[in-house]
Amino acid sequence: MPDFRIQDHPILPPPGEATVPFTWKGQSFLAREGETIASALFAQGIRTFGHHPKDGSPQGIFCANGQCAQCSVIADGLSVKSCMVPVKPGMAVEPLEGLASLPDPTEAFRHHAIETLPTEVLILGGGPAGLSAAIELGKAGVNVILVDDKADLGGKLVLQTHKFFGSIDACHAGTRGMDIGKKLEEEVRRFEQVRVWTETTALSVFSDRTVGLVRKGHYVVVQPQMLLVATGARERSLVFKGNTLPGVYGAGAFQTLVNRDQVRASERLFVIGGGNVGLIAAYHALQAGIQVVGLCEAAEDCGGYKVHKDKLVRMGVPIHTRHTVVSANGKDEVESVTIAQLDDRWKVIPGTERTFACDTVLVAVGLEPVDEFLAKAREFGLPVAAAGDAEEIAEASAAMFTGKIRGLELAKALGRDVGEVPLEWHRTAEVLKSRPGATVTEEIPEDERGVFPIFHCSQEIPCNPCTSICPKGAITIEGTDILGLPMFNEEACIACEQCVAVCPGLAITLVDYRKAPEGTAEVSIPYEFAPSSIQEGSTVTVLDTLGRVLGEVPVVKVRAPKFADHALLVKVQAPSAIAKQIAGIQVQEPWVSKPAGEVVGRVPDEEIVCRCERVTAGEVRAWIRQGVRDLNELKSLTRAGMGACGGKTCPSLLKRLFREEGVPLDQVTDFTKRPLVMEVPLGAFAGVVHGEGPTVDAAVVRAHAAFEGGL
Repeated sequence: MPDFRIQDHPILPPPGEATVPFTWKGQSFLAREGETIASALFAQGIRTFGHHPKDGSPQGIFCANGQCAQCSVIADGLSVKSCMVPVKPGMAVEPLEGLASLPDPTEAFRHHAIETLPTEVLILGGGPAGLSAAIELGKAGVNVILVDDKADLGGKLVLQTHKFFGSIDACHAGTRGMDIGKKLEEEVRRFEQVRVWTETTALSVFSDRTVGLVRKGHYVVVQPQMLLVATGARERSLVFKGNTLPGVYGAGAFQTLVNRDQVRASERLFVIGGGNVGLIAAYHALQAGIQVVGLCEAAEDCGGYKVHKDKLVRMGVPIHTRHTVVSANGKDEVESVTIAQLDDRWKVIPGTERTFACDTVLVAVGLEPVDEFLAKAREFGLPVAAAGDAEEIAEASAAMFTGKIRGLELAKALGRDVGEVPLEWHRTAEVLKSRPGATVTEEIPEDERGVFPIFHCSQEIPCNPCTSICPKGAITIEGTDILGLPMFNEEACIACEQCVAVCPGLAITLVDYRKAPEGTAEVSIPYEFAPSSIQEGSTVTVLDTLGRVLGEVPVVKVRAPKFADHALLVKVQAPSAIAKQIAGIQVQEPWVSKPAGEVVGRVPDEEIVCRCERVTAGEVRAWIRQGVRDLNELKSLTRAGMGACGGKTCPSLLKRLFREEGVPLDQVTDFTKRPLVMEVPLGAFAGVVHGEGPTVDAAVVRAHAAFEGGL
């Protein structure tokens, strides 16, 4: 029986043993404790979860975050999102094809009373922003309920195995994202008045200024004095032929499978989008032993940090700028991807198409705020604030700091004696939100004596862990904030290699001429891949920052000091002529990225815009050309936006088609929003019990009784 779980990861421990029995279409399998249905199926190599009733097209996952409904299956007789529901012992899982059988109407249901719980602050979202806000509110003694729809807190931090940029003091820079999430959770749980509800889904903000939640199958109403929306972002989709094939999904879904659930979700991956999300996901794929065939970006250069791009290039991944995806190809699953070059008008240049064999196309073309709760709260007059991506799309480091600011602001608004938000906090938040700045020519020192670090970062980004970690204080940042480039006092280096290990971009090497034979130098290089992939005495190919091969050199030492946090420090002996140019070790052979001999072309207007209802771009364009300017009218004509995802995935794609047809968006009437943000069984509102366990913790009841008594 195949098992696609990742057993040899450089950062993550081996996954636990699969012991939970379940069936898929009658066939028996084993899942890990707490593993979602989707991940358990992927671990068996199953990526097609059903077929669409309209045209029989195969369906798999897309977001793996509960935002769409493409991964829906029948589990023990109920339609569920397979990415959100954990496998239970003996669970029978079937494809969602046809209609699920309805329960016996004579069956006796158990009910529980619907409780309305007051609180001072309700925080929606347990990611970096929500946790940071909860910490500040906890310090101020504010009564808080923090809810998150996942089993674990941390949001996207849970998926981040890389070290973070920013400032060590402000946002734990130099620490891996997954560990930052644990630090924040530990701090939140110290405050007794901050109650944490995981596996809890927010449904809507209602006109009486209450918020409906479903907690582990039980419906609860919370009545907050103030609401903080820290719900993060959802991934944008993209219109191209084959965009709904199993094997086409978002970067967050990929990271969920690989980094949270430790499932090898792909053998050969192609990435669409050169922002930080796409660049980081490609690096995570390499760490998981997945071949990264390439990455394409429509702009002149990648929009993410240059150090992320450079890291991929010097590991052997080609970056195709001014290119776009034409089609994902395959009958039942992705078998290849076709990309093409763009002209100055962002149109495909005929004849430039190339097809690459792959089994997965990862779509990383940006994020949209999950801000429906924010809009509803404002509509109904519930005092509300937003933090993190729900307020503005930025890095997780910025989300932590905006959450910190909002927490203090809410505490002050509730009458706590916390003072004003320090001006420096606002300044730090703006710095952490900064987009990549100017790129300069990399400066290589002329000296060939002694020992010193070389900084292969040449772009202004908010980052300074190297300055904080140097025990001699010899590394400084140009300018007055952390956006400058690092500089070094060459006389002070003691060859501790801590700057090499802490750099989030793996952009620092240490060159040591002191003990090396004449005409050579020893170069220490950060390496975040499985220890089994490199040994002392082996020969490796080294590359410069631009990915150019410098030569093959011997490995003289491999060590894993504790301060490197699961990374290896690889020391090679290199000729002096190339030693200072070495920026990394090639981990992927060039043949992986060669295009196929035959090009698979596109068919215009067949691209799917609404994946729930299989509405094509051609159908939408036809109605736009007939004068439709209202998305609600378009919905009634085509069913676009009427599907199970609740109209979350296609609105931006539909608006893009209007723009492409020359219709300004100020002439287009937006969708009328659905009253409930997430799907819920109607029985929940009647208190029908779908699971066991209390609606709320006994400690929560006591805390809120005390809170009410103090009003």
